[in-house]
Amino acid sequence: MHRRVHLGIAVDVDQEALLVPVVHDAHELRLRALAETVAETADLARRRRLPGDAFDGGTFTLTNVGSFGTVLAAPIINQPQVAILSTDGVRMRPTAVPDGSGGWGVAVRPLGNLSLSFDHRAVDGAYAAAFLADVRATLQDRDWSVEVVG
Repeated sequence: MHRRVHLGIAVDVDQEALLVPVVHDAHELRLRALAETVAETADLARRRRLPGDAFDGGTFTLTNVGSFGTVLAAPIINQPQVAILSTDGVRMRPTAVPDGSGGWGVAVRPLGNLSLSFDHRAVDGAYAAAFLADVRATLQDRDWSVEVVG
């Protein structure tokens, strides 16, 4: 277990290479600052302007193959890390929603898949599944307005 999150960000470079620069201490950044840092890092990677040490020390990687419209991906772990999370395409889809009377109805909502690849030699499957459930719950239930405003 790492106490600090050094987040690897998979960056496509003109479909010629996939680079994984690292945002060090990503856990200390609020959403807006993290988004800005990721965007700046990805831009530098695409322009091939990152220093060599920009790829060192990653503890976990995030990849977004959903930009290509994928439904489900199985990303490969970037060694020596032990896990990678893939976000797939978000589309409007029908889904079951509580109807307020104890039953269920159908509504159209933006839905997407998250895929987690992890190394069972280092991470127990139940722990990885619980982590993915926490990520899903955070994405669904958090009030993101406080993160994106001002």
